[in-house]
Amino acid sequence: MTDTSPNASNNPKATPPAAPPSTRAKRGKAGSSDYTAASIQVLEGLEAVRKRPGMYIGSTDSRGLHQLVWEVVDNSIDEAMAGQAKTIRVTIAADGMVTGEDDGRGVPVGKHSTGKDALEVVHTVLHAGGKFGGGGYKVSGGLHGVGVSVVNALSSWMRVESARDGFIWAQEYARGKPAGPVKKIGPQGTRRGTRTSFRADEEMFETTDYSFELISQRLRESAYLTKGVWITLIDERNDRERSFYFEGGLQSFVRHLNRNKEALHSRPIYVDRREGTTNVEVALQYNDSYTENVLAFANNINTVDGGSHVTGFRAALTSSLNDWARRAGVLRDADSNLSGEDVREGLTAVISVKLTDPQFEGQTKAKLGNAEVKGQVQTAVADSLGQYLDENPADGRRIIEKCLTAARAREAARKARDLVIRKGALDGMSLPGKLADCQERDPARSELYLVEGDSAGGSAKQGRDRRNQAILPLRGKLLNVEKARLDKILSSENVRPLIIALGAGIGETFDIAKLRYHRIIIMTDADVDGAHIRTLLLTFFYRHMPQVIESGYLYIAQPPLYRISTGKVTRYAQSDTERERVIKEFNVKNLSVQRFKGLGEMNADQLWETTMNPESRTLLRVDSEDAAAADGIFTMLMGEKVAPRKEFIKSEARKVQNLDV
Repeated sequence: MTDTSPNASNNPKATPPAAPPSTRAKRGKAGSSDYTAASIQVLEGLEAVRKRPGMYIGSTDSRGLHQLVWEVVDNSIDEAMAGQAKTIRVTIAADGMVTGEDDGRGVPVGKHSTGKDALEVVHTVLHAGGKFGGGGYKVSGGLHGVGVSVVNALSSWMRVESARDGFIWAQEYARGKPAGPVKKIGPQGTRRGTRTSFRADEEMFETTDYSFELISQRLRESAYLTKGVWITLIDERNDRERSFYFEGGLQSFVRHLNRNKEALHSRPIYVDRREGTTNVEVALQYNDSYTENVLAFANNINTVDGGSHVTGFRAALTSSLNDWARRAGVLRDADSNLSGEDVREGLTAVISVKLTDPQFEGQTKAKLGNAEVKGQVQTAVADSLGQYLDENPADGRRIIEKCLTAARAREAARKARDLVIRKGALDGMSLPGKLADCQERDPARSELYLVEGDSAGGSAKQGRDRRNQAILPLRGKLLNVEKARLDKILSSENVRPLIIALGAGIGETFDIAKLRYHRIIIMTDADVDGAHIRTLLLTFFYRHMPQVIESGYLYIAQPPLYRISTGKVTRYAQSDTERERVIKEFNVKNLSVQRFKGLGEMNADQLWETTMNPESRTLLRVDSEDAAAADGIFTMLMGEKVAPRKEFIKSEARKVQNLDV
């Protein structure tokens, strides 16, 4: 979740800004005379990276900071995929320095055609590396050739050591520029590979605080995807260490993802085939949940937006299951085929392709574009899956029965969804009765507060700016959608009004372009019940409207816990620590300290001032950077199995600071 500053939003009580002037209006004499030959700027070396870091690492927040780690680690993973490295170590020092090292071949040294040393070229020139001509790597994730040089550009200091050719070679840099030449610092001995240490430049990043859990999760994935490689993470800031090694590869990965679910078949279905120059590896296993969890990788890069390998996999899965079901007599001639949505309910799968010339969309490599990979994956999966089902008919029947149940539920959900839509149409597209809508019709300027209870809803309705703030009070506890299919969700009296209010549909008919609000704010009490309702809402959006989260439209309000007043001056605090700090700042013995038990206890003006006014409020923006981790958390907290939830509560209990009983 990301903090949004109070000033990030426009004041809704201010007059909305006028429409931007037309292009014709911008073409005045002043504009023309200002744009001359002197305006053309040429950025040398890595200056372009420091000028526009977001173009290379996506952002300068925590996500961009961790991208530096991924770029360094990916180079070591490339060595492992080439069969040259067996161990990888990542260390976070107490002062925030990060070191990545491997036992691979080491970065080449020696005079390059540019006249510089090859090690210097790799670290100071964009689009330079051993991954373009095919001689250095047959398979690689870092195909853009800008990774480690971008890390150098955005680091206040970097040191690289390469152990090869009998010696250890080193060079240091300051903000992308060499601090001296490449030096021979000693004999190689038994050491081999590359060691890269860097300090992220505090001038470039909003934060330089690395997340142990986030890096740990990424390294775990890398170990699953490159079986036989030992990867270690050491955090010297708090003396933590984790190591990962998996002989089972993707099969181990799928078992890990399904650890809190009941699997329909004990052994994951495994595909490992070479189609042309592409290696296709897939593991899949069905479970008793109602959600799909498919992770896709190309050359160990997590392609979160999918691509041709995912398209090929889905096509093979649907056709293979339908073909086998008819051959086995589970589907009769009169029965209609199972749809893609039917065969993906309760599916956990990991798709990994390794190819010589991947075509990614953008520097962040979110989607694979190689058209030929679709057919290669489809052929490999169809052949292997068909063979598995023929050899394991009992597993096949359980899978098909699950798909048939999903198909019946999908039809029931379609009827319920049509009823919701039709009811809205018959009522003149009427909105839920308890919704206090806003006057603004532009979704980009509109906010919807999801408020716990009628009492808080009343205060919010009185305190809001009705021009662009809508209020929807929620009645009681929301349905736990982790344990329910879509047909039950659509018939729920406390979920259906929310779906209608948002106006974008749900499930396969969801259309983000029809969403009526681009800022959806969960505002619940700061107690156990409020946290529970918040978790239920987050589960609903993550499972059934993930596009809302991906688009950055979902937020969590931060109402205060305390009101501290001297009679003349009033301050608010969101925690015990902040309350104590405010009390010390007042420095008087005659103070009134009030603890709010719920939003309903706050007057309308207090709620506006502390929680709803864009000039003073604090919002947390919800995101799901790591799909595998997010899926696991929702399954554990909201799923059928009680034991994992109990273990989580026991292990995390010592971290609780504010316990409301």
